[in-house]
Amino acid sequence: MRRGTRELLHEVSGIVHAGQRVGITGANGVGKSSLFALIRNELQADGGGISLPPNTVIAHVAQETPAVDRSALDYVIDGDRELRTLEQRLARAERADDGAALAHLYSDMENIHGYTAASRAGKLLHGLGFTNAQEQLPVQQFSGGWRMRLNLAQALMCRSDLLLLDEPTNHLDLEAVIWLEEWLVAYPGTLLLISHDRDFLDRVTTHIAHIEQGALTFYTGNYSAFEIRRAEKLANQQAAHEKQQREIAHMQAFVTRFKAKASKARQAQSRVKALERMAVISAAHVDSPFHFEFRPPARLPNLLLHLEDVSTGYGPTPILNGITMNILAGSRVGLLGFNGAGKSTLIKLLAGELSASHGARTEAKDIKIGYFAQHQLEQLDRQASPLLHLQRLDPRATERDLRNFLGGFGFQGDMATAATEPFSGGEKARLVLAIIVYQKPNLLLLDEPTNHLDLEMRHALSMALQEYTGAMIVVSHDRHLLRTVTDSLLLVANGVVAPFEGDVDDYRRWVQEQNRQDSATESPNAAPQEAAPVNKKLQRQQAAAARQQTQQLRNKLQKLEKQIAECHTEKAALQERLADSGIYEAQQKGLLRELLAKQSDCERRVQELEEQWLETSEALEAAD
Repeated sequence: MRRGTRELLHEVSGIVHAGQRVGITGANGVGKSSLFALIRNELQADGGGISLPPNTVIAHVAQETPAVDRSALDYVIDGDRELRTLEQRLARAERADDGAALAHLYSDMENIHGYTAASRAGKLLHGLGFTNAQEQLPVQQFSGGWRMRLNLAQALMCRSDLLLLDEPTNHLDLEAVIWLEEWLVAYPGTLLLISHDRDFLDRVTTHIAHIEQGALTFYTGNYSAFEIRRAEKLANQQAAHEKQQREIAHMQAFVTRFKAKASKARQAQSRVKALERMAVISAAHVDSPFHFEFRPPARLPNLLLHLEDVSTGYGPTPILNGITMNILAGSRVGLLGFNGAGKSTLIKLLAGELSASHGARTEAKDIKIGYFAQHQLEQLDRQASPLLHLQRLDPRATERDLRNFLGGFGFQGDMATAATEPFSGGEKARLVLAIIVYQKPNLLLLDEPTNHLDLEMRHALSMALQEYTGAMIVVSHDRHLLRTVTDSLLLVANGVVAPFEGDVDDYRRWVQEQNRQDSATESPNAAPQEAAPVNKKLQRQQAAAARQQTQQLRNKLQKLEKQIAECHTEKAALQERLADSGIYEAQQKGLLRELLAKQSDCERRVQELEEQWLETSEALEAAD
């Protein structure tokens, strides 16, 4: 597959089996999104082709959202295309008073759970952060980020065989990401997922398909398992490459020495042909293209910022109340809380972009704040180059020094002098980070810094932040970043900022518990619509649908119990083999590695199945 003159994929072959959840990884620009377009038949392959089973229903997230007057709930239900088609056929049959057709259509509606569509759509919206009141708002009233959530909900509403998700977490907060993970783990179809969130990939995927240098390589297991296997592969590849280079050098030396001698000409010629035939093994390019670090701040006061009984907000009613906190040199704080709780509001208050309506905000004399927020990406001078942005900050710096600095952020060669207007979101984010890093701040305020960044840049940012000597406050849905760069967590909830006792994994469990409590206490989202008068025939259809749903839950529970038992049997067998001391001898190294990988995969499957069993049991209890 080519885009313009560039070949993205070269003679790629592979099979994705039904039910697999495959993470598509690779650096920006290698062709991940183009592969999705190929699957959706929006692009054509230059050679070879893609085949799908007949009548495969594909769902994907639309990139554009029409500014329509339809309510958010109706817009999401539109994702169930078969339901909408049935509704139209039902309306025509009712107008024609065709009893036979109505009977068949009512049965079809029951089979696809059409009577619970409003409830299913409401649960999707709630999981993605929408309130009950927002469900009835017209789509045109939502901002761009919230419209992308609506598009995601619409894709999840589709009862698809194949689901294509391209960076679904970019517009989500951490709580919505946690909910989406659980939804995708329970998704019965086949999933292809592009994501740069390694924790999200770890939780969701069963396989990884990695694109690199035009090749697509499949790995079994989640992202962490892929990283280990790829590292081993690259190490072996590098050793083979170095060995081969020694052989090539030896052959070339022979050719150089003897090609002029008649007695050695035939042998020299055979070496030349051998060199031509040899498929040169590519050197293992394991180094990230991004290398940067935060230079030590010029000054680092011990107390950088103090808030005393502060209240703040955007109107007469404050969002946050009674905030008292000290930010000291070396503070490394992550902010947690549901969407709308006030995390970004607190960051703006700390940055000085939002004033306190009550209380006092006191900052040190030598404070130097580096503030990263998504709106700053659009505040870049679109006609200025990355080099010019830095020259405006430091006119006395040499071009060579500035280019070397920008090179660590991936702005090399002509890209350093190109206008930023056509830059992608990831490139703009890297430039804003470069500008912040160059100014040597002693207080970093980062509001979702990893949006649009690929895995390599996220890794480079994480490494740089670990070495950063100033104070840092970060809001991020990237749990790997929070886990690796923060020392303490604050929970923003109910207008109050308080310490969170626990780590990021504890917070994930806390969010799940909050969601379960909300589900137990809230009435069904679509109750007003479903409570409308219906005829007795429709009531019987609904009752039958409820009975069928209960039976399906019981069947699923029995199936899960059987799978759990099988996994425990397999796990016991593996433990028995690993208990054999002979397996740890040097010649058994390959078998040991294979058994350990199987044991890890088995433990992960047991955990996933037990979580599904618990969720199904709760659903069955609620249905009963």
